[in-house]
Amino acid sequence: MPGTTTKPSSAPRGPLPDFCSLPVISALLVVGALCVTLAWLAPQSTRGWRGYSVGMLFVEWVAMVTGVALCKLRPWLLRLPGLLPYAGVWLVMVSLVVLGSLLAQWMDHMLQMQLVPDGSSTFVRDNALIAALLGAAMLRYFYVLAEWQARLAAVAHAKVEALQARIRPHFLFNSMNTVAALVRVDPEAAERTVEDLSELFRAALGQDDAHSGTLGEELKLVDRYLDIEQLRLGERLRVRREIDQLPQDASMPVLLLQPLVENAVRHGVQPLREGGEVILRGTREGAMMRIEIDNPLAESPTAGGSGHGLNNVRQRVTYHFGPRASMEAGPQGSRFVVKLHLPIEMRHARTDR
Repeated sequence: MPGTTTKPSSAPRGPLPDFCSLPVISALLVVGALCVTLAWLAPQSTRGWRGYSVGMLFVEWVAMVTGVALCKLRPWLLRLPGLLPYAGVWLVMVSLVVLGSLLAQWMDHMLQMQLVPDGSSTFVRDNALIAALLGAAMLRYFYVLAEWQARLAAVAHAKVEALQARIRPHFLFNSMNTVAALVRVDPEAAERTVEDLSELFRAALGQDDAHSGTLGEELKLVDRYLDIEQLRLGERLRVRREIDQLPQDASMPVLLLQPLVENAVRHGVQPLREGGEVILRGTREGAMMRIEIDNPLAESPTAGGSGHGLNNVRQRVTYHFGPRASMEAGPQGSRFVVKLHLPIEMRHARTDR
């Protein structure tokens, strides 16, 4: 039940990027390769292909060692207060470049490759200076990126709070009228409707900071909402479910599907005198799942249909799942179809992005 779901335990994100992630390691390797290439293409460069190849090997090796070291040291660096974690990362990067340069100079002397001036400290000094400047620039980029992600998370969090704190007055009014009408005629149905309403309120007003549940829990909320609307609309509302093959424990933001189904009923079925059919489809495509909400298309748009709900869901999908997910919505013939393409992530397994 959505109301009894335990909150996932997740450690708060720190100010530093995840140096164990492939994008960060790739960024270190790409920046190192660009530096070697630019130095080789400089007008006064005297290094040929041999020097370029050895320099590329050296820089990529230092970048890889730096990435692995920062990956291992990140938990300890995060314990530092304020912006000191960034200073610690900068010192680690410069120190490793200095040590790597000393080692490369010693190996060049032992192998007599004559790529580094014998006994000169220029090689180590220049590499340390380049590492200091590039390290500061990259850390500044990561800091600005972290600030931007924090603002994006705050905006998404505020929108989720607004969505959860809002119960459509007309839906509540109609539901309570339905309960009042059923109390004498069918007390059991009235009791079920009150229970369904309580679960919808529990999810809408819940204070789960993670705002993440499972697909199965979200489908239960959808069913409770449809049960209430079924009592109100009767035979005018027909529902077809083709979504059983999806993993029920896949991660899903709370109240992601229910607003889409509510839009389908409110803007698709309710305006039609004869009613219509809402179709919930779900298919699995490898590591992705596709969910479709299909409803009849009314001849004229209903009042209040500004598209803000769809935009809200689209932004929440992007925030929760990242660039791998997408959402499409639009008319297809006489139907209006919303398509969600979401990665299948088991709950508690969400990674940093």
